[in-house]
Amino acid sequence: MPGGLFELRKDAITGWWVAVVVDREFERARFARPAEPVAEGDGECANCSNPSGEGVRVRALKPQAFSVAGTEREARENGPEERSRGLGLVGDIGSWQTIVAPPGHHASLADESSEVVVEMLARARDAISTARQSGATDYLQVVQNWGRQAGARTDHLCIDFYDVPQIPHRIGEELGGAARYLIREGICPFCRLVRDEVENASRLVFEDGASVCFAPFASRSPFELWVVPRHHDADFARATDQQLLSAAETLQNALRLLAALDGPPYNLVLHTAPLRERVDETYHWHWEIHPRLREIAGLELGTGLPVNPVSPEEAVAELLSSSGRTPPAVARTARAWVGGG
Repeated sequence: MPGGLFELRKDAITGWWVAVVVDREFERARFARPAEPVAEGDGECANCSNPSGEGVRVRALKPQAFSVAGTEREARENGPEERSRGLGLVGDIGSWQTIVAPPGHHASLADESSEVVVEMLARARDAISTARQSGATDYLQVVQNWGRQAGARTDHLCIDFYDVPQIPHRIGEELGGAARYLIREGICPFCRLVRDEVENASRLVFEDGASVCFAPFASRSPFELWVVPRHHDADFARATDQQLLSAAETLQNALRLLAALDGPPYNLVLHTAPLRERVDETYHWHWEIHPRLREIAGLELGTGLPVNPVSPEEAVAELLSSSGRTPPAVARTARAWVGGG
């Protein structure tokens, strides 16, 4: 065990640092945090009735959801016409929509049927294609919030997507870092992550022929998990039906493991290619799961340095052991010991 309180780990893609706490034994009671339900304002679920229909549907929540004002000075000194013409800023644009499960489906993504989850992912895939064809914005952000602590506004299973007029900072950092990595190493960093995490297996949660789920080395939050396709592609809009099926099954498997923490609140986010940039060689779409298990403290606010109180290796071992599964690295060692390869 290292002698310090924190082990500083560097994200190989973005170059950002994370402080992982390494001098404490894992205490389940500190992180068992069940997702709290969301009270409906009038007692009726709007997603059950709007829009009408029985299957998976798309509900428009806010057309033209973003107004780009720029800096305070720009917003104060320039009217809408000058902003849109001279400063490259725009008025109302983009949208906020949600993909809703069939009426009455208020269970978590982990407990939903595979067919419904695949259909919801397919709707997200189609939304990216539609946004790209419109050419009006720069990025489509897909998220799922579960539990009141994670910002959910309803208990009805849904996946939100935001048509955003800018490339988010996190995506921009990944885009630049992945391009630099490819130039330096000659391989997509996400493809290498998939290879290395499967080979090492200390942070591996699940794998099948199309997807790999693991806890990243520089995890920014406790029990953070990534789901990355084996097949290299920057754009989720090009995912095949088989890849959607694999992604859905892998996401559900990963979220079921979190039952070891009493079904915690979480944010599920998709990282995919921008709408108006070609990054086919350098980027790689993937899903990230961030359980919301703790509050942000002063060190993080003051430095911008994420502090993770549970190492990703310990997190994976805890999830797998709680579910009765043998960690992959241990299973492989056992097979090799008995001559199984």
